[in-house]
Amino acid sequence: MGKGDKKTKRGKINIGSFGKLRPRRKKFNIRPKPTKDAQKKEA
Repeated sequence: MGKGDKKTKRGKINIGSFGKLRPRRKKFNIRPKPTKDAQKKEA
């Protein structure tokens, strides 16, 4: 268990691979667009 182990997060960081323990980051954070109802509540 360590840097040489492909199944651990630390090992995946060292090797440079992705998987269940180290998922890829999403490029964009998708947020729902504000609706007319939400805009009325804010004002």
